Amino acid sequence: MVIIMKERIRHFIYLIILIALDQLTKFWAVTTLKENGPITILSDILKLQYHENSGAAWGIFQGKANILSIVTIFILAALFFVYIHIPKEPRFKYLKLIFVFIGAGAIGNMIDRFVNQYVVDFIYFELINFPVFNVADSYVTVAAILLIILAVFYYKDEDLAFIDQIFKGKKKDNIEG
Repeated sequence: MVIIMKERIRHFIYLIILIALDQLTKFWAVTTLKENGPITILSDILKLQYHENSGAAWGIFQGKANILSIVTIFILAALFFVYIHIPKEPRFKYLKLIFVFIGAGAIGNMIDRFVNQYVVDFIYFELINFPVFNVADSYVTVAAILLIILAVFYYKDEDLAFIDQIFKGKKKDNIEG
């Protein structure tokens, strides 16, 4: 049990660091890019430019920051609930870290929505005209891709059976509680 608590404390520290990094980069975007305009990193490829997004990814649900914040709270609650029930075996350490990154991204953008009623975005891939995004979005996107890779190539169906078990209310010896 002590090992599990140490791991959870470590993951909580990672979560705080990731959220702080996201918020610091957004603060930098507001104080630098909003005031001084865009910065070209690679000509016609990558630019840092200030953008306010009052919706969700790719600008959907514009002006719905309050609803998006409430949905995010429910998603975070579900994420936390599943996280604390992930089996304690070492092979699940990557899954737990993925949950930390998804949580950090969700919280980072939720902070913006609560404080500003919009999310600060500033990374723009000009080459493919990709929507402007931020560090929190990167956490969620990379973590989701890694989650898919793990689900397809690393975990077996029986490894992920704990998800069905926790929602059916059944506990096994290898599930934390």
